[in-house]
Amino acid sequence: MSELWQGITQAVWLLITFDADLYEITLRSLQVTFTALLIACLIALPLAALLAVRRFRYRRATIAVLNALMGLPPVVVGLVVYVFLSRAGPFGVFGLLFTPTAMIIAQVIIIVPLIASIAHQSLRELWAEYHDLLISLNTTQLQRIATLLWDARRALLTAALAGFGRGIGEVGAIMIVGGNIDHATRVLTTAIALETGKGDFALALALGFILIALAIAVNLMIHWLSRTETEGRW
Repeated sequence: MSELWQGITQAVWLLITFDADLYEITLRSLQVTFTALLIACLIALPLAALLAVRRFRYRRATIAVLNALMGLPPVVVGLVVYVFLSRAGPFGVFGLLFTPTAMIIAQVIIIVPLIASIAHQSLRELWAEYHDLLISLNTTQLQRIATLLWDARRALLTAALAGFGRGIGEVGAIMIVGGNIDHATRVLTTAIALETGKGDFALALALGFILIALAIAVNLMIHWLSRTETEGRW
């Protein structure tokens, strides 16, 4: 028990003294996840709007695949990205394996289905409400998509926050494609796994506190957005 309290005390000390390694790892995690989130939103949100607005032959199958991919094991994503980026893979010539870029690619693949599925649910309901109006105004498909994305911006932000929460807590795929290299690809989750294995509970706990704080902040923001949306405020 004394070791636990000692570890907690040291972890708090690392936080309040702005330990260089601790905050370097945190900043790298945020940089990787925010970059992946931006790319994922640019892919997922227009896709979700397109699925809500346009009817085509394989639309239902596409939606079913997106929903299924939400449960895709991250380690499988990491393995697939590893194979494609390895020297023997088709993109091995770019030398992206064990770099932050490889980690971003893996996170994008993981969170795109989540964001697209959540966003599609909101956009589908909004399209049902706006369908007659937008059709009567003779709007183009692009205008309809833009209108839905703008009017559903709060729900889409909630979907993006959910994607951020999924990305920042990812460890399996990131460990495979990033390699957990010190001062290069080490992020919060992989560092916690490493430091726990080494027995350095102080640094592992400090990193864990930051990860928990980020998770709580994301959930509180989602709760606040959901509540204000229900009350009709922007």
